[in-house]
Amino acid sequence: MITSPVAITSVLALIVFGMTWLERYPRFRKLGAAAASILFTMALSNAGLIPGASPVYDFFTGYGVLAGTVLILLSVDLSSIKAAGSAMAVAFAIGAVGSAVGAAVMGFALYPGLGEETYKLSGQFAATYIGGGVNFAAVAQAFDTSGELFTAGVAADVIITAFWLVTCLAVPALWRGGGTSGGAVEGEAVRGSMAGGRAVDGEGAGEEATDPGADTAIAAAADTAPAEESDHPLVRALFSSGRPVGLTDLGGATALTVSSIWVSTLLSGVFPRIPAVFWLTTLALLLAQLPAVKRLSGTSVLGNYLILLFLACNGARSVVARIVEVGPEVFYFAVGTVAIHGTVIFGLGRLARLDLGTLAVASQANVGGSASAMAIATARGYDSRILPGVAVGILGVALGNYVGLGVGNLMRMLL
Repeated sequence: MITSPVAITSVLALIVFGMTWLERYPRFRKLGAAAASILFTMALSNAGLIPGASPVYDFFTGYGVLAGTVLILLSVDLSSIKAAGSAMAVAFAIGAVGSAVGAAVMGFALYPGLGEETYKLSGQFAATYIGGGVNFAAVAQAFDTSGELFTAGVAADVIITAFWLVTCLAVPALWRGGGTSGGAVEGEAVRGSMAGGRAVDGEGAGEEATDPGADTAIAAAADTAPAEESDHPLVRALFSSGRPVGLTDLGGATALTVSSIWVSTLLSGVFPRIPAVFWLTTLALLLAQLPAVKRLSGTSVLGNYLILLFLACNGARSVVARIVEVGPEVFYFAVGTVAIHGTVIFGLGRLARLDLGTLAVASQANVGGSASAMAIATARGYDSRILPGVAVGILGVALGNYVGLGVGNLMRMLL
């Protein structure tokens, strides 16, 4: 087994490079580099070739994904949030209800096997599949969950979250026939202005038309992006800056990224009730509106690369052998909760005429948090859904504890 941090980083880098290179082939494009990276690293870790836990994974799922989030947000214009704001909020609300219902249903179903602590898992899984891991831990602390049950729940959550990432990446592509709807977003036109001042006018819920004035270099670079989304301005920016990236660009991007993480950490310490990701997102968005920051080249490309490494690490951490260690009931609890969540959000969401892209991003905001929502949006080129996805992900962190405690206490009375 490869255990050296340098060697593990090398493997991750080679996998991400290989998966992005393969996207030039039409048959591979539908799966995409993001999902393929998760599946490939998951296969390697379960085969025992790379470990399921490593400081490398901790870095890329910690500071790495935070840096990627900042870098991508630095090239986002706030006008892009207008297209899918209310639709994303509705989709997120449907998903949150699905998570709460799923956690309650699985509590009733698995009570005979789990016993008196079942209500704790109902609260924890409701919290984490509305907000994130921080909510899982907070609710566990409130309910004084045993160490063994907490560890089992975390392991099951990691595995299911990784599988759900792949599912949300695949659903919009495989269910393309129902992907758009007139009621998916407000307004007839979407205006998304990205790095370099290029813009696209979109029509309908999930499609945008190509900007006829886009640079030839960017259009050529977009050949490496998924075929269905290669005309999106964000996808072009994620795969190519369209102009040379100089030392000043790299220095400015690095300084802004590291400083944003540092300042957000300080603010989170001063205001502990507000998560650091809230401050990080706010700082990045404010900086992105400055003309000097808009002139920086290559920020989205660097951010996209870090997001892909983050996804690859999630795959490597999902060691299926842990299913045996955590016990089948806890694993079934996580599977059932997410399955009910998925049925509710995609079922009711389609009945509400919401497009599949919005539903996939909202579902990831529920299950995986803001970073996963951004990963889905960027991987599939849903440029108008990046900020709404991040916004509802932050909202989920704020609401997750309240819903988790409510569901847990309700189940304690009913069981």
